[in-house]
Amino acid sequence: MILHPVGLEACFTLADLHDRAFARPWTAEAFETLLKSPGVFAVLGEGDQPQGFILCRAIAGEAEILTVAVAPAARRRGWGAALVEMAAGLAREAGAEALFLEVADDNQAAVKLYEATGFDRVGLRKGYYPHPDGARDAVVMRRTLNT
Repeated sequence: MILHPVGLEACFTLADLHDRAFARPWTAEAFETLLKSPGVFAVLGEGDQPQGFILCRAIAGEAEILTVAVAPAARRRGWGAALVEMAAGLAREAGAEALFLEVADDNQAAVKLYEATGFDRVGLRKGYYPHPDGARDAVVMRRTLNT
């Protein structure tokens, strides 16, 4: 398991992984725009090929996970937790004291991952995620980084 920060050179890889992980994937152009934004960073996880990534923003003492994607064949093998831990360390190094995220309340695998990596539920955003069967609520989660 190799984890390393990546930049603009990885936009197409990130878009490919996102496409395999989500029904509404982000484009390489979207990743390029985000990676050019202040405080945004990405970590790529690779074995014999790219297995997953995490994209975050750290600014003004706080950090946010923007998205995490793990290839379906690589799920439940520790990639998600490893990516979260490395991102938390990088956010801490960037001066963030807390790491936040939103996750769809019906994505129980992701909720369990975040709880297992030290996040607590701190809020709920009603109707946050669009969905063909009706909007999904988002659980807001927070992890303290300064401990």
